[in-house]
Amino acid sequence: MKLKALLVFVLAAVLVSACSVAFAADRKIVVGFAQIGAESDWRVANTNSIRTACEEAGFDLRFVDGQQRQENQIKALRDFITQGVDVIGFSPVVESGWDEVIAEINEAGIPLILLDRTTDIAGDNYFVTWIGSDFLEEGRKAGRWLVEYMQKTGRGRDEINIVELQGTVGSGPAIDRKKGFEEVIKDYPNLRITQSQTGDFTRDLGKTVMESFLKRGERIDVLYAHNDDMALGAIQAIKEAGLKPAEDVIVIGVDAVKGAFEAMLAGEMNVTVECSPLLGPQFVEAVQAIMAGKELPKITYSIEYVYSQEVTRRVVDGRQF
Repeated sequence: MKLKALLVFVLAAVLVSACSVAFAADRKIVVGFAQIGAESDWRVANTNSIRTACEEAGFDLRFVDGQQRQENQIKALRDFITQGVDVIGFSPVVESGWDEVIAEINEAGIPLILLDRTTDIAGDNYFVTWIGSDFLEEGRKAGRWLVEYMQKTGRGRDEINIVELQGTVGSGPAIDRKKGFEEVIKDYPNLRITQSQTGDFTRDLGKTVMESFLKRGERIDVLYAHNDDMALGAIQAIKEAGLKPAEDVIVIGVDAVKGAFEAMLAGEMNVTVECSPLLGPQFVEAVQAIMAGKELPKITYSIEYVYSQEVTRRVVDGRQF
């Protein structure tokens, strides 16, 4: 009888264990994602890509729109800790000010994935992987294009005044796109940034700041905008000032959103440097790899291109953002 009872106990334990394994396998992966906001067409496309990819993967996605406020994102991250999510995804609105909340994430043992942007925390032990674009190289690409364009159009030695619409102050893209651009043009002293101000990555502020640049009465040869939404707002200001964008003022943007392609086809924008927002599939792959106990590279860059006015309607119609 004792042996029989022991066998029943062992069998019951095996069944319970099997049920637990089955439940764990069937349980949805819970992912918390703290997005910056919806400040641009790029960010909206990025959000849609994340939502769609997570839905298709069957994740339980806890998504929070930070509305471009750091305090909103910090609250969301702490809420994710309280909820005990499996993985946290995060696009920091600015680089600094995250030390405390990220320490709390690490202490809770929740894997952290950075998407699109980074923080200024020293080292890379605080996150599992970062997925996004090389913002520094994007700035360099914009600078190289300008140098080559000026040489090609016979203006390689002309004094060229550049106005710059910077992105959100303190954000990774704004810092690196400025740095990369300046890194290239420093070798060409005739190319000078004469006015520079933040447009916060938004179309409305891009227009407002461009209006203020134009009202100062200084000659403007080139506009370099850290994203296409600001460039598109600035184009409106240029037209309202009685000037021809892409002719009187060369217009350079970053992101390669559909609106920029439409502007190039209309002859109102010269070039856009691609920064793909479609990071959802890569994000899902990273989450799945983490849950499977696999190692991931610390950095994964997207493959991106430079598009100028020679772009065709076929390319534009094929854009997903």
